Amino acid sequence: MEGKKSYTFEEIKQKLVAYCVYQDRCHQEVEAKMKAYLLIPEAKEEILLFLLRENYLNEERFARSYARGKFYVKRWGRVKIRQHLKQKGINDKLILKSFEEIEEEDYRIAMQDLARRHYGQQGGGKDFLKKQKTIRYMLGRGFEYEGVLEALETIASSED
Repeated sequence: MEGKKSYTFEEIKQKLVAYCVYQDRCHQEVEAKMKAYLLIPEAKEEILLFLLRENYLNEERFARSYARGKFYVKRWGRVKIRQHLKQKGINDKLILKSFEEIEEEDYRIAMQDLARRHYGQQGGGKDFLKKQKTIRYMLGRGFEYEGVLEALETIASSED
């Protein structure tokens, strides 16, 4: 094995602590990181238990910070956040808890602002097409269909 540096158990443990301290991680990310170190199953288990016991690894904290960041920074809707958390192996109960991090009023305002901005960028043309493109855009951002329609109704009523 040329070019591969080998580490002691303690060094690997400290590297994984640093990995978790840098930003909240889920089990799946930590396990993927451990694969790079070619550990025996018992060592992996011991490290995982240590990370959990010392609260370096906390699924609820991860889910909450993930939902908060993806909504407030990237402006993702709940549907997209849910899909991504599911892909990371987070259970439905924790996903629902993570949505507590998103204020309902902030969500509604963000949805209206994004819809208004995208609708306005469509330029001239048929309102029907502008509306369709905006709906597609908003669904792609992970917002719920009913909420998108309400946001578009608000836009239409403000233009009258």
